[in-house]
Amino acid sequence: MKQIDLMFRTMVAELQQRTFDAQWSADFPPTGRFVPVTVDNRKYWYFDEPDGAGGQKRRYVGPADDTEISARVATFRAEKDDYQNRRKMVSALTREAGMIAPDRFTGAVVEALAAAGLFRLRGVLVGTVAFQCYAAYLGVRLPMAAILTGDADIAQDYAISGEVADSMPPVVELLQGIDPSFRALPHISGSPRSNAFRNDSGYRVEFLTTNRGSEEYADQPANMPALGGAAAEPLRYMDFLIRDPVRTILLHGAGVSVVVPDPSRFAVHKLIVAGRRLNDAGGRAKKDKDLRQAGMLFEALQETAYGRELAAALREAWGRGPSWRSAITAGVDAVHNQYEPAVHRTFGILPLEEVEKARLSNEHNV
Repeated sequence: MKQIDLMFRTMVAELQQRTFDAQWSADFPPTGRFVPVTVDNRKYWYFDEPDGAGGQKRRYVGPADDTEISARVATFRAEKDDYQNRRKMVSALTREAGMIAPDRFTGAVVEALAAAGLFRLRGVLVGTVAFQCYAAYLGVRLPMAAILTGDADIAQDYAISGEVADSMPPVVELLQGIDPSFRALPHISGSPRSNAFRNDSGYRVEFLTTNRGSEEYADQPANMPALGGAAAEPLRYMDFLIRDPVRTILLHGAGVSVVVPDPSRFAVHKLIVAGRRLNDAGGRAKKDKDLRQAGMLFEALQETAYGRELAAALREAWGRGPSWRSAITAGVDAVHNQYEPAVHRTFGILPLEEVEKARLSNEHNV
């Protein structure tokens, strides 16, 4: 039988190695360890890893005299050393540099979604968990009061979800691997699709997407092929928020690589959302949190030489029309805390006559 060309044989060997590497990394995370076990005078490799309940689970790997497996065990030791070093770095950042880590449960949720391919599939972490990540991205400290949360919000562009031609594993199964009490919540519209999941203690994971603009899609969860069976709630202004996101780190475990909105867009978006909150008890509480986070970012961005990017984001949002301008001015006018000077300093780049016109529009609507 004639062999294929050497070039193709080399390609097959490379493919085998890369496939083995990828599978190995997935099967043997650095949180575990390899254990040699001798049976009938022959040594075998097993892999022990935490079972999530305080114990260990053990899996068979293969005979120790398999040279490829033994070589990979040796490589794993180097990978584990790197993992331990990264854990020490995260610990130093949180304990010595004063950066705030997410609570362990939130960290576990984001880590599981990241490992399942969420960010590879161009998902974006939004909401307060994303806000936590700006401490590392900008190199600043954020007060604990501004980052406490009981939920995790994930966004993905509607068009991208269909275009990537790939999907995460079932989201509900991923979440139940962290807490078996997670369940899909029925959507208020009565749709059989669900965009939110909650456990027995009230922790909520919600998926959001860009607004499609047509009335027929209003108040209906969008089908998202890449999100492992989860739908997503279309929201206005979401396209502005998740455009041109950035990659940073969540300070959990050995660090979790995540994708979050550009901090300038996040800050302006918070002003917009705050300006549209309802004036009931729940709306006021959310509005206060929006304004506090926006104010901190306005100040941090100017202090860390991102002032131009912040101004550009504000100009873009301002140029999107009267309803955007009204929401922005309403948000700015509601800022009354230590961050007010930073917000007004950036806001001053806008044409005064347009600002006054937007304010008059707000008063008329009230």
